[in-house]
Amino acid sequence: MGFIEIEGMEFYAYHGHYEEEQIVGNRFLIDLKIETDCSESAKSDDIEDALNYQTAYKIIKAEMKKKSNLLENISGRIIDALYEKFKKAQSITIKVSKMNPPMGGKIKKVSITMTK
Repeated sequence: MGFIEIEGMEFYAYHGHYEEEQIVGNRFLIDLKIETDCSESAKSDDIEDALNYQTAYKIIKAEMKKKSNLLENISGRIIDALYEKFKKAQSITIKVSKMNPPMGGKIKKVSITMTK
């Protein structure tokens, strides 16, 4: 077993409960960790035997373009889309962070982490 991790993916998107958030948008950071069997690709050195992290990034990018009210919804959709593509994934953990959330004070970020 092994882990594929992509950290610090940054997107500008239009997610949020409040109408202003869905109009103005905000910066989001995403960290991904996928547990998978890496033994075959470790031996073959062939990307066809590996969990292609560029494909994972493209899936996340596509999901970030779809508006959501909640970070939980974004996280769940991304996990489901990744499992649909990567049947060999044993577990997927995703952390979605909204930078500078509009909460009436100085806040660096608010995050949700989900594992399936």
